[in-house]
Amino acid sequence: MQLLSLLSLASLPLLAAASPLDKRRITSQPFIAPGPGPDKPSPNYAGANNGTLPPSFTVPGRSFDRIIQIWMENTNFADARAQDIIRNLEPQGLLLTNYHAVGHPSEPNYMASVYGSTFGMGDDAYYWVPSNVTSLFDVMDLNLISWACYQENMPTDGFQDLSYTQKSYVDPNFTYQYYMRKHNPCTFPRANAPYVNKSKAQRNRNFNDFAADLNAGRLPQWSFVTPNMINDAHDTGINYGAEFLQYWLVPLLANKNFNTDRTLIVLTFDENEDYTKENIVYTLLLGNGVPKQLRGTNDTTFYSHYSTISTVQANWRLASLGRNDTEPIMNNVFDWVARETGFKNTPFPAGQAQPYLNGVGAACGPLQSKKWHQFNAPPNVGTIGAGGRPAHVKPTLNLLQKDDGTCINNPANPYTSQTFEEHFQELVLP
Repeated sequence: MQLLSLLSLASLPLLAAASPLDKRRITSQPFIAPGPGPDKPSPNYAGANNGTLPPSFTVPGRSFDRIIQIWMENTNFADARAQDIIRNLEPQGLLLTNYHAVGHPSEPNYMASVYGSTFGMGDDAYYWVPSNVTSLFDVMDLNLISWACYQENMPTDGFQDLSYTQKSYVDPNFTYQYYMRKHNPCTFPRANAPYVNKSKAQRNRNFNDFAADLNAGRLPQWSFVTPNMINDAHDTGINYGAEFLQYWLVPLLANKNFNTDRTLIVLTFDENEDYTKENIVYTLLLGNGVPKQLRGTNDTTFYSHYSTISTVQANWRLASLGRNDTEPIMNNVFDWVARETGFKNTPFPAGQAQPYLNGVGAACGPLQSKKWHQFNAPPNVGTIGAGGRPAHVKPTLNLLQKDDGTCINNPANPYTSQTFEEHFQELVLP
């Protein structure tokens, strides 16, 4: 555990006397609300609010001014849609019936959502990405687009540990591992760590922070929301997850501080449950930013988790990352946004089968050890992305270092938790 975490947790109660709560006991429980409501702080969240985000200027978007992504877990499309709570939201939104996760297990999808690549990752281990590798956070910063991640039951802002276990609010006689780092894209860039940049670390926030930011009108223009391990359906099932959405999302849709006139809300899942099927995940676009004529309709366009990046790029004319956010078809922008911004989506060739995108295990890349290579220059550096601009490449990245297909066995992978400290050489910024 790192220094900031130790200092922040010093005032938390010790839980050594309690035993872990078995997932099967949770699964058999009826839904237990974690607090009095999404707009109120909860004592069931170990981390107290540390103040609101600072005020920020709203950069007008071409189609929307705010995007909020809510990621649920491990559910097949049909199973999600079978839930009355979820299906009852469809008249308010646009259902994407051909939206794909990009692999298995969970963490590669979260990595893909902010980097446009899984970097070869094939598991849910602890990984970090060096600061000279451009992320979506970097290109948003260049255009003054405010951002934050909101993580339920994360104990402190900028928390870097693999998980967090606390006293269970479902059964106080036990403890539970509610928070997992693998579901938090704000922890992946080393540039966001509190040891590197404290102001960026403060944008990696918990749900008590969310309530404070919501009530103060300080929600950023880009948000990534991850419920805890029972509320996101990971350890329970979609029945439980749908009840959480009824508790948390449904009332927020009527909250003007959350759902402004130009807010786009993306309700999606990280991956499907059945690894043998095409990796299509239930995705519903909600919010007042969805055009009224599209609400209650379906869109069959091929989309992927990379589409959320390219849609953001198109909306705010951002630079690309030069990875899968610039690959035709994989980077299709949400259709009405594409039409309003002039981006041309690529349809799937007639008669060609869609990819399943259900690969399991590591591919060659820097975020695994058996088929490892160093971080290279983005493959599509000069390609114009959905924002009408080429890739933003940091000056410290060696553009001559390209992927030549060579991979090696490297048990001493520098981008794992075991070697984080010894490779950390950057100054702490305010």
